[in-house]
Amino acid sequence: MLLFTLAFIQIGFLDVLDIFLVALLIYEIYRLIRGTVAINLFIGIAGIYFIWRLVVALQMILLSQILGAFIGVGFIALLIVFQPEIRQFLLFFGSPAFLETLPKRIRFLFGKMNRIESTLDVDRVVMAVKHLSDTKTGALIVLSKKHDLRQVIDTGEKFISDISSDLIETVFFKNSPLHDGALIIRDNKIVAARCILPVSKSKRIEAVLGLRHRAAVGITEQTDALALVVSEETGSISYSKRGGMIHQVAAHQLKIFLEKEFIS
Repeated sequence: MLLFTLAFIQIGFLDVLDIFLVALLIYEIYRLIRGTVAINLFIGIAGIYFIWRLVVALQMILLSQILGAFIGVGFIALLIVFQPEIRQFLLFFGSPAFLETLPKRIRFLFGKMNRIESTLDVDRVVMAVKHLSDTKTGALIVLSKKHDLRQVIDTGEKFISDISSDLIETVFFKNSPLHDGALIIRDNKIVAARCILPVSKSKRIEAVLGLRHRAAVGITEQTDALALVVSEETGSISYSKRGGMIHQVAAHQLKIFLEKEFIS
């Protein structure tokens, strides 16, 4: 391995790679907590850590022991305080958005490990969405693919039923106790209603859009599921995939999209 000597410091390829990876990790952490109160705590702990490393390098034994003990306790506090951010960071590595950044061969291996054949009665789903749109009945429908959405399903009312446009419309009827939340369809069955979805914090979402749309984007950011939304105010149909959202979708366009995702 080639070494480059700068004064008394020897820098090799692995050292450069190490510095690059640490810088990338710090940047990603900063990007996650930017704009939050946690950024101040992060900067404070990072500053103390660098002082500690400097003290150790200068062989100031007593001070290095004190700061080392503080860093040990601070690391545990860091995990507690940044628990939501750390969870979001780890979820990113299993998200469809991250998998899309991998080389095709690696994506193929992930696909082989997680491959599950998904089917959907597209016509009945589209029919229900169209009727909900015509009556301006708000709705949020999640269509599972490879992810089984078990944690999301556990937040709602579980039941197993064949897909029926009448049943979907009944669930989202304004006086129905199940209308508030998401309807989950998995393996061509309705498996739960009134489910709570993770809400996206993406700044790309238009401010005028409500929680239904943010929840639709949130679930598709973290899983490969698809989400269909019917606006209660306008009756317009939208669908979300991989954290993106398409608005003002006609029924025939929705049918083409779903057939491409589940049939072709």
